[in-house]
Amino acid sequence: MGVACPDASPLLGFASMVLPAIAMGNRVVAIPSQSMPLLATDLYQVFDTSDLPSGVVNIVTGPRNELAKTLAQHDDVAAMWYCGDARGHEMVKAESAGNLKATWTFENRDWSKAQGRDFLDRATQIKTIWVPYGE
Repeated sequence: MGVACPDASPLLGFASMVLPAIAMGNRVVAIPSQSMPLLATDLYQVFDTSDLPSGVVNIVTGPRNELAKTLAQHDDVAAMWYCGDARGHEMVKAESAGNLKATWTFENRDWSKAQGRDFLDRATQIKTIWVPYGE
């Protein structure tokens, strides 16, 4: 799952987007706040020394829109969450259309308030499987 985190409230925004995704069993490639990426990379030390398996949280720093475009185009990334400007929203949706990637784009929000169950629900995918029987 690709996650492009907000610039406002860099640490809280990063945690609010990454933690629900890994709580629901996803591996995450996160793009932290462009203005303060070191907050997320310092948090990576906590992930590294915890019982979290290696490769569950991956942090890539750099220009958000360029990295988000790469993640949106990548066939091994199953979903993309993007918090940023309207131009980035359209770019993520357009680049994800080629591989039918699930996307969720939104403007910056008040990260100090509880985010509710919406993040957990969007971090899961339910599929119906028809199993024929009788022959």
